[in-house]
Amino acid sequence: RLASMILWGPPGTGKTTIARLLAMAAGYEFMALSAVFSGVADLKKAFEQAKVRRSAGQATLLFVDEIHRFNRAQQDGFLPFVEAGVVTLVGATTENPSFELNGALLSRSQVFVLRRLDEAAMEQLLARAEAFEGRPLPLTPQARQVLPAMADGDGRYLLTLAEALFLQDPPEPLDSAALGLALQKRSPAYDKDREEHYNLISALHKSIRGSDPDAALRTTPREYRELA
Repeated sequence: RLASMILWGPPGTGKTTIARLLAMAAGYEFMALSAVFSGVADLKKAFEQAKVRRSAGQATLLFVDEIHRFNRAQQDGFLPFVEAGVVTLVGATTENPSFELNGALLSRSQVFVLRRLDEAAMEQLLARAEAFEGRPLPLTPQARQVLPAMADGDGRYLLTLAEALFLQDPPEPLDSAALGLALQKRSPAYDKDREEHYNLISALHKSIRGSDPDAALRTTPREYRELA
């Protein structure tokens, strides 16, 4: 039996995949909504469908992506259906739930924090991509070690990079320099009025307090996570 939960983590860490696996393992019907594209009418329809399934003995897992984009009134609309057991809510968010979600909704859910993928997980994703394609990535051993670093813990972005390499299909394996030219450089994650903004400020302050002017001038997203 599943309890309602909030999955909080950066993009590409498997929030949607986790929700699908939970529904499959528990035998729940999986329903997905995006707070970006859905409104009150979509929520009412989802709850009505869940009621019908419940009367037939079928539980429903309602996955809501970017749940923080629903306003406070819309978030309150989940409460009676979660309390009555009509749906088991699994919300996904890239923002801090303490700031973006209603306290009443948080009190009825367990929050799980997802971290960026480590090197072992990234390597496993690359191995699966190669098995799916039936051929190795067109990279030298050194360039293959660089590729996960370019994705910065984002599994979805890593697979996007791998797909681009398979599509390019160069005649010779690419070295590190050629890999950088082929894929370009990913823009650092930054949002001026959300969490990444304050993380970057925190890293800057810690660099200055540590009397490291060079670090203060060139702090990157990866570095501020290490300083945090």
